[in-house]
Amino acid sequence: MTDSPVSSDHPPQLLSPNDRPLPLFTVAQLRELEARGAHGLPAHTLMARAGAASAHYLLERAAHDGSLAAERPVWIAAGPGNNGGDALVLAARLRQAGIAAEVCMPVEVRTDDALWALGEARAAGVPVFHAPPASLDAFGWVVDGLFGIGLARPLDGVFGELASRIGLRANTHGRVLALDVPSGLDSDTGNVVGGGIAVRATETVTFLGAKPGLYMTQGRDLAGAVTVAPLALDLPAPAPADAARLNAPALFASKFPARAFASHKGTFGSLAVVGGDTGMCGAPILAARAALHTGAGKVHVALIGEGAPPYDPPYPELMLHPPGTLAFDAMDALAVGCGMGHGQRATAALAKALACDAALLIDADGLNLMASDRALADALAARSVRHAKGGEQGCVLTPHPLEAARLLGCDIARVQSDRLGAARALTARFGATVVLKGAGTVIASPDGRSAVNPTGSAALATGGTGDVLGGIIGALLAQRLPSYEAALAGVYLHGLAADTLTADGNGPAGLTAGELAPTVRRLLNRLIYPARAGAR
Repeated sequence: MTDSPVSSDHPPQLLSPNDRPLPLFTVAQLRELEARGAHGLPAHTLMARAGAASAHYLLERAAHDGSLAAERPVWIAAGPGNNGGDALVLAARLRQAGIAAEVCMPVEVRTDDALWALGEARAAGVPVFHAPPASLDAFGWVVDGLFGIGLARPLDGVFGELASRIGLRANTHGRVLALDVPSGLDSDTGNVVGGGIAVRATETVTFLGAKPGLYMTQGRDLAGAVTVAPLALDLPAPAPADAARLNAPALFASKFPARAFASHKGTFGSLAVVGGDTGMCGAPILAARAALHTGAGKVHVALIGEGAPPYDPPYPELMLHPPGTLAFDAMDALAVGCGMGHGQRATAALAKALACDAALLIDADGLNLMASDRALADALAARSVRHAKGGEQGCVLTPHPLEAARLLGCDIARVQSDRLGAARALTARFGATVVLKGAGTVIASPDGRSAVNPTGSAALATGGTGDVLGGIIGALLAQRLPSYEAALAGVYLHGLAADTLTADGNGPAGLTAGELAPTVRRLLNRLIYPARAGAR
């Protein structure tokens, strides 16, 4: 056994990303971090630390659930590059800890670091096979160490077959650990490399830092629960200026208004939800109910169409207004677009909202109107310039991928191929904070800040949940949160409400949009206001 270049005096640090605003590093940023962090370290140090961190993770898991029983060894798939080297070090460290482990290495490793790791594994007595076993059912854990962030082409051949088998194991027996990223996943975008196949893991230990692709599009399904192993690099504290962050309360909680004893309803702002063409009044009422539960002082519904009820019986606190009767200028914030339709009244209402100085959220039909009417789009861009110069509240746009594609003049595939890039392009076009909805909702600000949201699930894949999100963010704008922080908080609480309801058995199937608002209220009072009271 050769001497390890990493000290074993202290166990490797493992970070749970939960509620941490961790930076999300692109491949280019990771390469730079790796080069800077490894400078001056002994050879093979980063690989030794990655393997040790992965072994520590499995040993910690086993200490709680007994999943590393002697009769159920760990099976490890090792690719030909440095990800395979990480896997070989993991195997060696497990064997040194008395845990049975074997490696499948279809192609001999090639890099200098990986060859060193192969020597470590052989010296530790790890069996290394070129062909996989007939079944993976007998193993306590299966580890994916085929390919990391450097993969540039689709998995095929033996590696594609192994990826499929590992994914099947995750679906049937669980306990599949991916090293760094699931093989085949683009860690920048969350898409599968080349549209091919990728490993589905139940858990991922990712090295150096978190990656955006672990939280977007297919990444969340493929990566499972993510743990970060920083590998003890002595790096400067600030992340790259253009790095997105993982959305967390630390990014927005301090911006909420205090709930002082001397408060009154005017303290927390007036919001008007503008929408509801004839036959579609449900959408703005859903949004308005959500705004009420999110703490807005007064909530109005400015209806576009005819035939709506005079008030909302379950929530008579809401003030419903017939078409053209509400003064937008008297509002602190406007949420425009829910069920608004595409008629002349809708166009006139959006133009009127764009001419106001109130904080503004545009959703749904409002976005589609801007995509089809250049004058409206230009009016928003001009408004953003005016408000930026005056230091006033800005605008929040909340498109789903199709709406974003219409606004950008492209197709959905292009938006989904680079969600961060698409959101940033929209902020540049309109000067607004953008909430690009979907798996791993992206929030981007005109000042360059961006975040990827980790909460929410398929429970939100039902009609009306987007209207609820619009009402939540609108209420926060009315309470004078800055646009970016209002968007961060709204998206986070909206997703967490779905997660909370799902944990209680009310999702992911069958959750209705109307169930979200009361849960958002409970979370708001548990997460934000106890912290604010403690700060006082």
